[in-house]
Amino acid sequence: MNKTVVIIYLVIFALYIVFTRTPDFFDSETTSATIHYAKDSAGNTIPFANYTVARQNLKIDARYLFRDYYDGDACTVRYNTSQPKIAAVDSVWGYWITWQELMASIILAVVLWQIAKAITSNPTPEGLLSELEDDGSTPRPPRKRKYD
Repeated sequence: MNKTVVIIYLVIFALYIVFTRTPDFFDSETTSATIHYAKDSAGNTIPFANYTVARQNLKIDARYLFRDYYDGDACTVRYNTSQPKIAAVDSVWGYWITWQELMASIILAVVLWQIAKAITSNPTPEGLLSELEDDGSTPRPPRKRKYD
């Protein structure tokens, strides 16, 4: 039972990931980018991925939890073809798998698993009796069709 639940979870999570990325995986293009550190609007020095699309020099914020870049590193950027400013650094951790979605899906799966166990672990006495009576040892009369 546990293997089945884990397989179902992984399939649903994988399908969720493929169809919910921004920019969209199927309609986007990739290009190379270079990491350069610059100050953001708050005055903090953060990494930006600089890339060029149709002679436009664009940059996006490249920082993400547990992902470190150094000045001058090369990376790949996935951008929306109709709006090149909508882009993301194309990496497994950050574009494909985000920590917020991963934690939320794990918590949701555990909560739903606990609810399912709580519902099925304490059956009512009437439910137990009906299971015992319907164990298959007594033959049932054949079902009659409504229309012959």
